[in-house]
Amino acid sequence: MRATGGWWGRKSTPGKVETYTRWSFHFFAVVEVAAVGLPAFAQAGTGFAAWLPAVVTVHAVLCSRTASQALDWTRGRREQPVRLLGALGTVTVLIAVGAVVLSERGPGGEHVAAAASTVFVGVLSFGAGTLTLGVRGRWHVLAVVAGSVAGALLVQLPLGVAAPAALGTAFAVLVTCGGLAFTSVFSVWLLDAVYELDEARETRARLAVAEERLRFGRDLHDVMGRNLSVIALKSELAVQLARRGRAEAVEQMIEVQRIARESQREVRDVVRGYREADLRLELAGAQGVLAAAGIECEVTGDAAGLPVEVQSALGWVVREATTNVLRHGDAGRCVVGVRVDGERVAGGRVAGGRVVLTVENDGAKVGDGGGGGVSEGSGGAGLIGLRERLTAIGGELEAGAVDGDRFRVVATVPLPSATGGSAS
Repeated sequence: MRATGGWWGRKSTPGKVETYTRWSFHFFAVVEVAAVGLPAFAQAGTGFAAWLPAVVTVHAVLCSRTASQALDWTRGRREQPVRLLGALGTVTVLIAVGAVVLSERGPGGEHVAAAASTVFVGVLSFGAGTLTLGVRGRWHVLAVVAGSVAGALLVQLPLGVAAPAALGTAFAVLVTCGGLAFTSVFSVWLLDAVYELDEARETRARLAVAEERLRFGRDLHDVMGRNLSVIALKSELAVQLARRGRAEAVEQMIEVQRIARESQREVRDVVRGYREADLRLELAGAQGVLAAAGIECEVTGDAAGLPVEVQSALGWVVREATTNVLRHGDAGRCVVGVRVDGERVAGGRVAGGRVVLTVENDGAKVGDGGGGGVSEGSGGAGLIGLRERLTAIGGELEAGAVDGDRFRVVATVPLPSATGGSAS
C-alpha cells in the first residue's frame, strides 16, 4: 500500500485522471467477460457452443489493447492505430455473424440460442464503443453507432430472424453501444480538458513569475534611473567647467564619485535582496502574484509597528515562499498569516513577545523536497538562506509537509522589549 500510494502521489493531476481513464477502459474488458462471456457459458453449457466464452474473452482483450493505443493517439503520443481498429472491427463482425448463425441454425436448442444472442449484442456493443475512441468528430462517432445498429439488422434479417426480434436486438445494440460511445467520447473530452487546464495553470504561473521579474526590473530602474541621470548631467557640467579652467569642475567630479558609490551600494542591496522591505507591501504583492497565477490567496493579520529588520527578514520569507508555491506543486489555495504576540508602545511600535509568519499551501507533491514550499538549497535563496537571515535577528524557521498534500513554512522572530533588549 505504501508503494502504491507513493506511485500515485508522484503523479500530476492530469496524470492521475489519465491513469483512471485508462484503467476504466481496461476494466470494461472485465465487464465484457463477466456480463457476456460468463452468462453465455452458463446458458450454452459444455457442448458445441462452449467456445462462445473463449471468443468473448479474446474480443475483450483486443478491445482493451485498442483502447490503450487509441488513448495514446488522442494524447498525440502515437499515430492513429488504424490497423488495430480495423482488426477489432473485423473480429467484432465475425463473432457477431457467427453468433447469429449459431442462434438460428446451430444445434443446442433454446439455451444455445439465448447464449448466442447475448454474445451478439455484447460483442457488437463493446466493439463499437471501443472503436469510437479511435475516431474524432461527433459525426464519425454517430456513424460508428449507426453502422452497428444497421449491421445488427442486416446480419439478422437475411438469416431468417423474425423482424420483431431483429428490431428488439437492434434496439438493445443501440442502447448499449450508444451508452459506451458516450462514455468514450466524454472520457476523452474530460482528459483533454484536464490537460488543457493544467497547461493554462502553468502558463499563468510563468506569467506571474515574469510579472515579478518586471517588478524587480522596475525597482532596479527606480534605483538607478535618477542617479545615472544626475551623473550624466554633473559629468557634462564638469567637462564644461574644466574647459573653461574653473576649479568647480573638481567639486562636480567628487559629487559624481559619491553618487556612483551610492548607486553601487543600492544595486547590491536590490540584487542581493537586503533592501529594507515593508512586510505589508510584500504581503499585498504576494497576494496579487498568486491571484494572477490562479491560486486563491488569503492574508490574515497586521504587520504594522514591527521593527524594520524584522519586516525585512519576514518580507524575504514571503517572497521566497510565494515564488516556490508558483514553481513547485499544484497549489490551488495559499494562506499567509501574521500573528504578533506583544504590546504596543508609544508611536505604535510593537515591543516584547514575538511575531509568527505562516505560509501554507495545498497541492504539495510527494517526494518533491518541499512540494510547493521552499527548496532546501538554491544558492542562498532556499531554506538555508532564509534561516541565515532569521538567525541574524534571533529568529527560527520551520518548513515541512503537513496533512499529506499541504506544505507549511513557519518563521518565528522575537521582538525587542520596550527597553531595547531582546525578548526571550
